[in-house]
Amino acid sequence: MSAGLVAAVDAQTLVDAVGLGAVFALMAVGIGLVFGVLRLVNFAYGQLVMAGAYTLAFTSGWPVGARLLTCLGVVLVLTMALERAVFRPLRSASPAVMLVTTFAIAFLLQAIARIVDLRDGTIGEAAASVGGLRQAVTVAGVDVRKVTLVAIAVAAVSLGLLALMLARTTLGLHMRAAAADFQTARLLGVRANVVIAFAVFLSGVLAAIVAVILTIQAPLVTPGFALKETIVVLVGVVVGGIDRLWTATLGGFAIGFATGVINGALPTEHTVFLPSAVFALVVLVLIFRPGGLFAPGRTAVVERV
Repeated sequence: MSAGLVAAVDAQTLVDAVGLGAVFALMAVGIGLVFGVLRLVNFAYGQLVMAGAYTLAFTSGWPVGARLLTCLGVVLVLTMALERAVFRPLRSASPAVMLVTTFAIAFLLQAIARIVDLRDGTIGEAAASVGGLRQAVTVAGVDVRKVTLVAIAVAAVSLGLLALMLARTTLGLHMRAAAADFQTARLLGVRANVVIAFAVFLSGVLAAIVAVILTIQAPLVTPGFALKETIVVLVGVVVGGIDRLWTATLGGFAIGFATGVINGALPTEHTVFLPSAVFALVVLVLIFRPGGLFAPGRTAVVERV
């Protein structure tokens, strides 16, 4: 049985798994940025992705550039509105209150999307492809969809630019300081509103990118779009180590990669067992590494971003 599963993991499965891991890593970064400065697990992150996906669906007849810019604009407006109207007033609230609030926002946005979607009496909107990215190309004998290559490239570039920004810019230094000790950072002159708003802004940019990639991979947009992926990524962030951005990112990639490999290895009639297999692995990891799979052991919490 195990030999059959190993044999089923071919080059095609590995490439698809890397592509899925790249998308999940981008989502993990978006979630980790907000957690780093606010200590807020934003469960509503998937609904920001959903808003971008609906925007792409409703503008399917527009030029590609206009669609992408509109998607980015809608997601950023919604993201910054949430930061100003919800996150900022709740900064001093307990983590439980903030988490429940994001749950409420997520279901509110889902309800609004359902109302908008039902305008024609049906649920679901089809999003047109962007630049023919659903087509496949052959690389070393393996058929790879263009969107998979784009997802990997975008994730690598985005994470590289983010790492440079955090390491080489004043604002990046302020974000790292705020993530380590927010109160002390404020006493030392770090402008809290600017740092938090910028972190939330970056998370919104990543949400828009993820919306584009996911709508290419799954063009039917519904009110529950990206909800399952968000839950899986949140689990991956915890598995990787939520206290640091790089461990959270690795956790997101790892759970995406594991999901892709297991899905490709399982026979079609057994893919119903995919969530059970993935979350069973998660439980085992958390039992033996409760601090996170990639956490560097018992070290002081200094740089979480």
